[in-house]
Amino acid sequence: MNILLVEDDRMLAEATATIIECIGGHDVFITDEPREIFQQCQSGSIDVVMMDVNLPGAEWEGESVSGADLSRLLKTQPRTANIPIVLVTAYAMFTEQEYLLQMSQADSFYAKPILDFDAFLDNLNQLVKRNAG
Repeated sequence: MNILLVEDDRMLAEATATIIECIGGHDVFITDEPREIFQQCQSGSIDVVMMDVNLPGAEWEGESVSGADLSRLLKTQPRTANIPIVLVTAYAMFTEQEYLLQMSQADSFYAKPILDFDAFLDNLNQLVKRNAG
């Protein structure tokens, strides 16, 4: 599975990618640049996106955007609409999860830090299978 990890904290992104690659044997691509997110997703090589909600300084077409905004934009484009997106954040309260999922059109939500990577990877696998079928 090819995973696009959108994360503004480079050390956290690299540590997360290493764990996912070691435990799950998946390929992880890291970025926090909106243009690269769209290029990767439109390439057809990404199976699932892990999207950090908070992306300070991220801009798309001259506007400041969050990961939730980028998720919604990906879900509205025909070439990227079927890619599963998992919102990942340390800042959202439990009560905000439903709002974030609805607003972003993301497929799932996970709180950081990810404590059980086996369960997390099972969730990613299920999302990919469900969207493929």
